[in-house]
Amino acid sequence: MAEQLLMLALSPTMERGTIVRWLKREGDPVANGEVICEVETDKATMEYESSADGALLKIIVPQGGEARVGDVIAVVGRPGEAIDALLVAAPQPAAAPPPPAATPSAGAPTPAIAEAAPAAATPPPATGGRVKASPLARKLAGDSGLDLRAVSGTGPGGRIVKRDVEQALAGGGAAIRPAAPAAATPAGGQAVPVTPKRRVIARRLVESKFSAPHYYLKLSVDMALILEAREALRNPEGQKLSLNTFLMRFVAEALRRHPTVNATWGEDAITLHPRADIGLAVAQDDGLITPVVRDCGARGLQEIDRLLQDLVARGRAGRLTPEEYTGATFSISNLGGFGIEAFTAIINPPGSAILAVGEIRRQPVVGPGDTLVVRPLMKLTLSCDHRVIDGATGAAFLKELKELMENPIRLMV
Repeated sequence: MAEQLLMLALSPTMERGTIVRWLKREGDPVANGEVICEVETDKATMEYESSADGALLKIIVPQGGEARVGDVIAVVGRPGEAIDALLVAAPQPAAAPPPPAATPSAGAPTPAIAEAAPAAATPPPATGGRVKASPLARKLAGDSGLDLRAVSGTGPGGRIVKRDVEQALAGGGAAIRPAAPAAATPAGGQAVPVTPKRRVIARRLVESKFSAPHYYLKLSVDMALILEAREALRNPEGQKLSLNTFLMRFVAEALRRHPTVNATWGEDAITLHPRADIGLAVAQDDGLITPVVRDCGARGLQEIDRLLQDLVARGRAGRLTPEEYTGATFSISNLGGFGIEAFTAIINPPGSAILAVGEIRRQPVVGPGDTLVVRPLMKLTLSCDHRVIDGATGAAFLKELKELMENPIRLMV
């Protein structure tokens, strides 16, 4: 019996998804659990697996199209099976022209779906003055200075999709006219459309900032011994361990000694976490993501560094699974590489604290006998949720972290 495939929530905060590409054509056989398309969520590009065996009878949402969670994106069933009843409530895709002829660059993926050219393209419908277009189409048009009002849409309901923009840019679609200026702000700037990812980031940060009463603790750490350790622990290729690796290991030990900091607020109970699952904020082109290294307290520096480098690389490429970027019990945000001396960070739920890390700077300090010596100092700022972490508790944790980093041998005590 034929079955509808629905857009699934592939991340905890996902509300909509965009079909990046179909890996199967209509009529191709599919197996339960087989990856049939790739979906761009608010956080990453995820693989979508079929929930049924059979053949891909109908693609409802085309490549480049967007669907809400719960919408039908395709139908799977026996070859030749009647599916009209299943299509009644689902949006019908318009026929689409083949993509413009072009020589693909080396390694570029070939589109999995070849579609027939439509008899006539429909003008893009607008709702309240807004042209109906997929996020990918909007980005491509914006980058190219193309006015979407001059493009005919071939997606479901006349929606403009990526291929329509590509055809227009190649001269095969509607005439291109200069893009109308975006809505101007009072200061004369341009309004940039909010992406789904940015919308989710904004909502979560507002919820964190205004539900968790933040307070901040700051101190400086002498990094001399850690810098020496990084030099001593170079691998055979001469590469040093990431500074974030050391931070994660020392934070994990400080959390073990101060478990109240490794906790989550709940209306009826505060959960103390048995492991230090530490997230590191990583910048992406359109936002940020926080890959998580699990159980840092049970891992050595080399293992943490290997896991971290893999997570960061896949995070920047948008290839993490939800399990790899959610559920951090403590987070670190390091802007030292940008030359930032010190800053405060907003807590990343479900954790109750986040450590903001600044640049290492050589500065004069007063040494023994009131002599001036130059030391490599780094400023740390701890943001705490006062519902969970009292001031003295947060101060004791940060003091412990400083002592561990300035005297790494204390890890053995």
